[in-house]
Amino acid sequence: MNPNRPTDSLPAPGAEALAQSEALTDLIRGRIAAASGWLPFDRYMDLALYAPRLGYYGGGAMKFGRRAEDGSDFVTAPELSPLFATTLARPVAQALQQSDTRQLMEFGAGTGKLAAGLLTALADLDVPFDSYAIVDVSGELRARQRETIEREAPALAAKVRWLDALPETFEGVVIGNEVLDAMPVRLVVRKPGAWHERGVVVLGDRFAFDDRLVMPDAQIELIDAAIDEANGEPFAEYVTETHEAALGFTKTVCTMLARGAAFFIDYGFPRREFYHAQRATDTMMCHYRHRAHTDPFLYPGLQDITAHVEFTGIAEAGVGTGADLLGFTSQARFLMNAGITDVLNELDPSDVKRFLPAANAVQKLLSEAEMGELFKVIAFSRGIAGTLDAFAGGDRSHTL
Repeated sequence: MNPNRPTDSLPAPGAEALAQSEALTDLIRGRIAAASGWLPFDRYMDLALYAPRLGYYGGGAMKFGRRAEDGSDFVTAPELSPLFATTLARPVAQALQQSDTRQLMEFGAGTGKLAAGLLTALADLDVPFDSYAIVDVSGELRARQRETIEREAPALAAKVRWLDALPETFEGVVIGNEVLDAMPVRLVVRKPGAWHERGVVVLGDRFAFDDRLVMPDAQIELIDAAIDEANGEPFAEYVTETHEAALGFTKTVCTMLARGAAFFIDYGFPRREFYHAQRATDTMMCHYRHRAHTDPFLYPGLQDITAHVEFTGIAEAGVGTGADLLGFTSQARFLMNAGITDVLNELDPSDVKRFLPAANAVQKLLSEAEMGELFKVIAFSRGIAGTLDAFAGGDRSHTL
């Protein structure tokens, strides 16, 4: 029996999924015991998401979809509307042309919807490209991606390949949609006079948090100053994350990028906004059956665990490799600059059954109350002079 069960009306998983979760629970218990009874949260998060065959992304959960009834946990922009990929293809095409490159690479390709949409849209734009590489840790998702691409872009499926390791150098365009938020984070707690790290222990038959005193490292010292600067006064207690995995990933990608551009689309804030008082209890969030909650111990391996992205750190990590900051703006501004309303207007408004759902989806992508403001787009480049049309208006690089 999985002791980390929900206390409200969240639906229970089936027997097979529950058995997977219990197997992962046993694995994590073993890791906690091997670590003298206390495991840093980033190690717990890494196991919960990426343990081979058992973690959320390493196992066979549905993950991406439109509603809880289909067994999924959340919806991403490519699943919400095909117009997202069609619009994103425009700045991707411009980056390929301006850098004189012909390759694409996507991290965490989900169901393959974004890949299929980009392949089709780039072909429609008559943009030449040689290959589309996908990097994904999940064998189950790779199979779904292959099925989606072969169904929705059959003429281009031969250009797609899956990578088990990154090349030393890459020339082309890299895309990462909702990848950074799923990178493991440390949880750290500022208490009066001292910093603590939040770890995971076994308490009876459950996992629980336990805070342990730590000496501040460079990341904690940076956060310590940022909290007070963002709020204009000292904070007695503040819970937040450090993002070493996302920073390391950004450095790796930007170092690999010899020529071209790398686009990352995710939810989060620049440093000064990230450490505002309203986020004093951390940004860690879990997603299960299209319900958001804050219990990372619920059904390990069967729910997503995420944290908002601190984009100033991401910008510093990328620029620190010698890459150029191509732009930073809201998803709404990026998509509008890229022409999403023009793409929508290509549909026939009299075809109500097709046009109204498309218009409603675009509204969710652009609305400040939905994805338009919380989601940001940051891009790095090498070998591209100036910027792209998608960053020409409303660029917020000055806020980083």
